[in-house]
Amino acid sequence: MKDQIRIRVSGFIEESVVDGPGIRFVVFTQGCQRFCPDCHNPQTHDLQGGTEVTIGEILAKIDSNPLLDGVTFSGGEPFLQAKALAELAECCHARKLSVVVYTGFYYEELLANPDNRDWQELLNQTDILIDGPFERDKKTIEIAFRGSSNQRLFCLS
Repeated sequence: MKDQIRIRVSGFIEESVVDGPGIRFVVFTQGCQRFCPDCHNPQTHDLQGGTEVTIGEILAKIDSNPLLDGVTFSGGEPFLQAKALAELAECCHARKLSVVVYTGFYYEELLANPDNRDWQELLNQTDILIDGPFERDKKTIEIAFRGSSNQRLFCLS
């Protein structure tokens, strides 16, 4: 059953207006291998850190707030847990919630791996993709939903 699939998370924000359009529930995945200087979430790097929760537990939190417009997957690196997050995203779409995914990969890198079905499944369930690693020398607060000017926003649905 989908609701028993486990995801390793660093934590959640139950209501955010800075991690995508509208009021969003944010899932911070645990695990990242990029180690960007001045990363906003360095506590998410350890692949064995955080805690494991089921999709069902996450959905219960999401379902408790009727004001949500969508769900955002941040990190860590969501594509390290792409299969489980694609399943969660599908459940979110069934609830008429949009899905935003932040990734340190560039969109072209994700597309260049068509044999990675898990990545493709998550891309197929993503409404908005924000790509690219955080770059300290390109830090900005002037571009919505992004921390550095090299990061791009793609509407995929």
